[in-house]
Amino acid sequence: MSKLLEIKNLNVVLDGHIVHNNLSFSVNEGDTITILGPNGSGKSVLLKAILGILPFNGEIIWNKKVSIGYLPQNLNQQAIKGMPLTVKDIFDLKEPVHKTDEVIKSLKLVGLDAKFLFKNAYTLSGGQFQRMLIAWVLIDNPQVVFLDEPTSGIDIGGGENLYSLLHKLQQTQKLTIFLVTHDVSIVYKYSKKVLCLSQKKHLCFGEPKSILTPNMLEQVFGMEIKLYDHPAKNL
Repeated sequence: MSKLLEIKNLNVVLDGHIVHNNLSFSVNEGDTITILGPNGSGKSVLLKAILGILPFNGEIIWNKKVSIGYLPQNLNQQAIKGMPLTVKDIFDLKEPVHKTDEVIKSLKLVGLDAKFLFKNAYTLSGGQFQRMLIAWVLIDNPQVVFLDEPTSGIDIGGGENLYSLLHKLQQTQKLTIFLVTHDVSIVYKYSKKVLCLSQKKHLCFGEPKSILTPNMLEQVFGMEIKLYDHPAKNL
């Protein structure tokens, strides 16, 4: 795969606090890259800097023009509690508004059929809601997708299901995926590359099986990390 993105000597300072200092790495087209680290290590800040939402110094070089989809952190049912919004209403917030058959097609990509179209989004299960959000991102046919903790608020089994779905979509839709997660087991299973961040510095970048040693994980999280292989459920 060809190199898609190069980050060179990236520096991000927010409110006088250095979040990232001389961070450099590259991403190939078709990669799934996971950004791993504890709370406060700058994972979301990094995504927003790459997307141009936050100011930075250094170089962010896209080697080809790409369309991008972004799913921010902490989007869940609680964010729309009390709002009479159907699934279709949420899709209609996009500009330009997509046709109904396009919405249905996107929902089917994530395992939701047409009957979900007019359901109140607040009544969906956590897993269904997150799938709907992924469909909301994919309807614009992005080539690169940024997902910031897409399984927050979902139980372990539901999270495994969602990651398995993302892996399938990455292959069928030919996506490059940037993924923020705390689930180390998922990193081993689905990621091509992993970027490890701590509250002090960038610790590692490379293929998970070669760099995510028990010692490295302890450096990243400040404690011993035990791995569990979650059995995948049927999609």
